Amino acid sequence: MTKEIRTRFAPSPTGYLHVGGLRSALYNYLFARKMGGKLLLRVEDTDRTRLVEGAVENFIEVFDWLGIHFDESPAVGGPHAPYVQSERLNLYTEATKTLAEKGHAYVCFCTSERLEQVRADQQARSLPPMYDKHCRKLSKDEVDARITAGEPYVWRMAVPDNEVVEVHDIIRGDVNFETSTIDDQVLMKSDGYPTYHLANVVDDYDMRISHVIRGEEWLPSTPKHVLLYRFFGWEPPQFAHLPLLLNPDRSKMSKRSGDVAVEAYRDKGILPDALLNFVALLGWHPQDEREFFTLEELVNEFSLQRVNKAGAVFDQAKLRWMNTEYLARLTHDEMWDGVAPHLPSELLTESAVRVRYAVISLRPGAESFQDLAAKVVEAFAPADISNDSWDEAQLSFVGEVADGLSTLPAGTWNDFEGLMAEFKAAANSAGAKHGLKGKGIWMTLRMALTGREHGPELGRLVGIWGREGTLNRLHAAIAAKLSQEQSP
Repeated sequence: MTKEIRTRFAPSPTGYLHVGGLRSALYNYLFARKMGGKLLLRVEDTDRTRLVEGAVENFIEVFDWLGIHFDESPAVGGPHAPYVQSERLNLYTEATKTLAEKGHAYVCFCTSERLEQVRADQQARSLPPMYDKHCRKLSKDEVDARITAGEPYVWRMAVPDNEVVEVHDIIRGDVNFETSTIDDQVLMKSDGYPTYHLANVVDDYDMRISHVIRGEEWLPSTPKHVLLYRFFGWEPPQFAHLPLLLNPDRSKMSKRSGDVAVEAYRDKGILPDALLNFVALLGWHPQDEREFFTLEELVNEFSLQRVNKAGAVFDQAKLRWMNTEYLARLTHDEMWDGVAPHLPSELLTESAVRVRYAVISLRPGAESFQDLAAKVVEAFAPADISNDSWDEAQLSFVGEVADGLSTLPAGTWNDFEGLMAEFKAAANSAGAKHGLKGKGIWMTLRMALTGREHGPELGRLVGIWGREGTLNRLHAAIAAKLSQEQSP
């Protein structure tokens, strides 16, 4: 009988969801779905000093936004509940007793001051900082006496001497570790909470996890986990360690190196589908040169054998480009629904038809809903032509255009495509009368209407402003220039 595929994403509730965490969760999701298995969410909250209130709820909310749903979790429940480590302390206590009885764990009374001194001495001798196994030599009578006296202690793993631990990794092949380089890791802290290493192994076994898919930074810890599986007499899961995420300068992407929170990209207007598509390609490559995938297509295409060993560069420019491509695929209704919440309330009191037309007209090339909303706001901003100089022909030309537009039938102003043709005709006709053509026509009108040298197509802006808005801008520009001429 084939073993059921079960993967898990096991974050610590210490803040926001890191994009590296998202990639781990996504690959676990894709692999489980591809193989017809299950994905679990487990909360690893045993480091009580770093807990952040509401972090778990935030994780679940972000994954709901992304469309990644867990088969078992603190919210959903499941046959291996509870899925929060602080609610599973009895399991870790029993596991520690089992290890102690088998001689694979021992009591350590060393104070933080002594450990600091040991570490300092080792660093002075250019040695890797590791526990010196001082308490491993204590007799059972001495240990019992000190425990009875109330002396605080922790439990450490008794790493065997002179062995090689082999880690079988789906992505990296077989990786060997000498036990002389593996620390006698603390397994149970003095506060009664386990460390990551013990709880991780106990929970993965108890929850029947078949594949552990996680970041490369956990590879050095894996031989400790392999040893624990051996000590317990359990079959270990299969391991797959994902490549590092890198900044464009090839430095490791960390919480101190720019935007790494998934929530930050959501707040910037990155679409969930675009973010998932982009993150999926950070270390994994499909069979062909395709770049765009739906979540369902990613499930069908995904394979751990196509995950690279080398680090993957997190290119924010490419993410913005990909988001632009996803935005371009939205219907006008979808685009409006996304942009409207980012528009100021006073602008929404304008004609809804014209504000919506502004969104539709200005959407090409938009990188996000916020980006497009900013373009819409800018389009409605008043013109400032104080730094532009006109001659008499230009002044008369603007007045002629205003007169021509004022005679257009009301229906023309609601026919946006027809209005563009009428606007161009009025501009060219007035330009011919006043000796202007080409750039002279359009630069003069652009400055009169917007106060800027560059921007969206004027014919579309005229449709956005409507009859009253357009004529008010032209008349205001003429009045401003006449006032400047009359000033001493």
